Amino acid sequence: MKKIEPRTLKGFKDIFSDEIVAREEVVSTIKRVYESYGFSPLATPALEYKDILVGYGEEANKQIYTFRDPDEISIGLRYDLTSPLSRVIAQYKNLEMPFRRYQIQEVFRYDKPDKGRFREFLQFDIDTVGISSVIADAEIIAAMYQSIKALGVARFKIRINNRKILEEVIRFAGIEPSLSHSVFRVIDKLDKQGLDAVLAELGEGRVDASGAEIRGLFLKKEQIDKIKEFIMLPQAAQKEALDSVTLLLGDCEGIEELREIDRYLEGVGIDEDKVVIDFVVARGLDYYTGPVYEAILLDAPGYGSIMGGGRYDRLIGQFMDKDIPATGASIGVDRLVLAMQKLGLVKRRKNNIDVLITCMVRDKLVEYHKLAFKLRENGINTEVYLGEEGIGKQLKYADKKDIPIALIIGEDEFKEDIVSIKDLRAKERIEKEIGDRKKWLEARVGQKRVKVSQLVDEIKNILNLG
Repeated sequence: MKKIEPRTLKGFKDIFSDEIVAREEVVSTIKRVYESYGFSPLATPALEYKDILVGYGEEANKQIYTFRDPDEISIGLRYDLTSPLSRVIAQYKNLEMPFRRYQIQEVFRYDKPDKGRFREFLQFDIDTVGISSVIADAEIIAAMYQSIKALGVARFKIRINNRKILEEVIRFAGIEPSLSHSVFRVIDKLDKQGLDAVLAELGEGRVDASGAEIRGLFLKKEQIDKIKEFIMLPQAAQKEALDSVTLLLGDCEGIEELREIDRYLEGVGIDEDKVVIDFVVARGLDYYTGPVYEAILLDAPGYGSIMGGGRYDRLIGQFMDKDIPATGASIGVDRLVLAMQKLGLVKRRKNNIDVLITCMVRDKLVEYHKLAFKLRENGINTEVYLGEEGIGKQLKYADKKDIPIALIIGEDEFKEDIVSIKDLRAKERIEKEIGDRKKWLEARVGQKRVKVSQLVDEIKNILNLG
């Protein structure tokens, strides 16, 4: 038989325990915040009928994995979690409105792989369906704000805008409405590409850093000048931003919606320097119809937006005979975890095991497992070493797997009904201070003996489990 070369597809990856543990830590923190707002979980299939996966826009639609199944039915892998949610709302007529859900599932995109960008990745969405008031948008923004704070991030910014304002700019600049979404996508590149690149792309195009030609929109000079005037509006503070855009465009629904969101956020006590109005935020998908928002980590700018979303009042209507208002935000979990690891906010533990029970007396295996069973019943994740190596190799195994505590029970300990606890984290701390391994061994730092009856309480104390 011909040997098969083991390999992974471009843009896909195997995920090992250290990354999964970090991912679960981040997800569980955010989930607690979302549940505190009254959002409930939902899951949908990875595969949908091809015609369900529409509405993203021409560029995004090219990134959807589509194929025909053995029954010759055209299907596709979900591109995000918003179209499946829209299908659910239209399909199940008895859902209680407003429908508030969070969803944590893998999505698939035929996208260019990059730092923190994969073709399969975990997405975490929060959405409110059935509410037309922008207070629902403000609440999503508040949940994003509290989630980022709960993750321990000190320096971040949530940038908000409104597609209705951008549509007013299209009219202000005299641009054909059919070009509006293309213009939005170019404006949205301002932070990444800079003003000159954006203006060039609005015009005759440009060549990017890799030498690739970026086709322009070929707008007229006076149209580009008006967009530049909008982009350059002063917006150091919320009031200044809203006053300056009102002076340029006149009063419009989009501006009033931002004023209402700002009043809500100020009223609940959210820091004005953490949530700011930014008129270049457009978001790339065509289905947004109102407020749009995205979050960035200021000390990890290379990772781009780590949360983002907006209002999409017309997407669900493609499945029904009426429009249903909706708003929500998405988190690219993999990118967020990578950014937080860069900031030192998530430690990559190789597992979530608390205790390793070493085996020194082979005919006492049942006793070791009996002790492990007791620890697990008390909420302490415990592994019993099943290999046949000596104590040194067993402790190295615990060290390599980042297991914080090792239990040592030899013949003498069994006779005395005693367990020797070795806190391997203390070893790391004290080894740095003492600097001499021989002295550390002599000092027996991080090691103590306790009665079996006291073991559970002692381990909880060491692990701060309470």
